[in-house]
Amino acid sequence: MKSDLFASENLAQAAAAPGMTLQNAKSVKYTVNGEMLARQGSMVAFRGNLQFERKGQGIGGMLKRAVTGEGLALMSVRGQGEAWFAHQAGQCFIIDFEPGDSLTVNGRNVLCFDPTLSYEIKMVKGAGMTGGGLFNSLFTGTGKLAVVCDGHPIIIPVTAQNPVYVDTDAVVGWSAHLETGLHRSQSVGSMIRGGSGEAVQLMLRGEGFVIVRPSEVTETAAAH
Repeated sequence: MKSDLFASENLAQAAAAPGMTLQNAKSVKYTVNGEMLARQGSMVAFRGNLQFERKGQGIGGMLKRAVTGEGLALMSVRGQGEAWFAHQAGQCFIIDFEPGDSLTVNGRNVLCFDPTLSYEIKMVKGAGMTGGGLFNSLFTGTGKLAVVCDGHPIIIPVTAQNPVYVDTDAVVGWSAHLETGLHRSQSVGSMIRGGSGEAVQLMLRGEGFVIVRPSEVTETAAAH
């Protein structure tokens, strides 16, 4: 049987070492030898002796859902084998954490990660229950984290002199040490008259970067 479908870049190859690699731009392959963690519902295929277990809400206070429903619903994958992960054909990126690194990531953008990474769900300081009631996941430690993004991400440097204002539905993540707050770009009178639809943004100030997706489409995947 002949087809471009069977081109070498589309074929799953034998793993050279345990851990995660990009299968292609829109999927991650994880060679499991022990345990790893992934977003619930993100596994698209596997082979080998693997067990998938839904992680409960509230284990160690780390997995609780935010009251808005935005959270990080996880499953653990244990055993020996290979698993492939993807989410709605989004672009996948692997972030390699070194000692001292930390990153705040929106739960909807987490795909899978090494068990050596520490994480906790935190309420974004200064965001309150408006602007999406932001509860994001703080990752620290050493290991790899795979994130998924609608389209090609935009990486914007943040400085103390030039804070960045981002739409709460578009933000993917940011340097964990940045100061956060809410910024209102419209007056109440303007909002009553219709306004621009961009009334409140997340403000980021300090030294670091913010990752933004080129989409404001919200999803309810965290509830699945």
